[in-house]
Amino acid sequence: MDHLSKRAYDILKSVDTVAGYTTYIDLIIPLIENKNIISTGMTKEVDRVEAAIEIAVKGRSCAIISSGDPGIYAMAGLVFEICQIKNIPVTSPFANDPALDDKSSLQVEVVPGIPALCAGASLLGAPLTHDFAVISLSDLLTPWNIIEKRLEAAAMADFVIVLYNPKSKKRVVQLEKTQTILLKHRDINTPVGIVTGAMRKNQDIQIVSLGDLQKAHVNMQTTLFIGSSASVKYFDFMVTPRGYSKKYKIDRES
Repeated sequence: MDHLSKRAYDILKSVDTVAGYTTYIDLIIPLIENKNIISTGMTKEVDRVEAAIEIAVKGRSCAIISSGDPGIYAMAGLVFEICQIKNIPVTSPFANDPALDDKSSLQVEVVPGIPALCAGASLLGAPLTHDFAVISLSDLLTPWNIIEKRLEAAAMADFVIVLYNPKSKKRVVQLEKTQTILLKHRDINTPVGIVTGAMRKNQDIQIVSLGDLQKAHVNMQTTLFIGSSASVKYFDFMVTPRGYSKKYKIDRES
């Protein structure tokens, strides 16, 4: 167990309450037996974060769990946003200024995790070795016209593009629109890594061409890796070279 996973484990064991999306709570039930649990469904993020903050303000400890990293499309930002709206003072356990150690403040610690883009990239090989952009296709909180502008800009700049939330039961056209935008700037044979359920029991890994993306099985547990002009499929891996072979001589014979 590494330092960060041990920290998360220690926190889960020490807190009074654990709050999270029902699916994620179910994944860690063996770790949180006998804890007070706040479990809510999809789109109830505000409710569970407000409930967790209310518990913490009363002097009890509470952990809010997320999948991946809590600061990437997850709950850490919402915690700070709600505290700011409610004018709740917060402090960090790592603050060096004694003046910030106010007992009336809410102490907030964000414990990093492995985000889906890192887990997925490791399963594909090395698709993110060079510059990349990360965009969520969910227009629940971000208007679609803004998402389209970001896709267009990232595609024009030749970034590898990581796509979160590519498709759901209600959102079925966004990915097709995305493919159309990307094909204006990328070759039809550009490799696309498709990772579903990274590091989970339902894990599935595919590499297809950008032209065939609309045929692939994609859902809310899928992360997509759209290659840049430098990205290649090498055997069963997807690789985006950093450019070492252009600057340094690498012998072809071993």
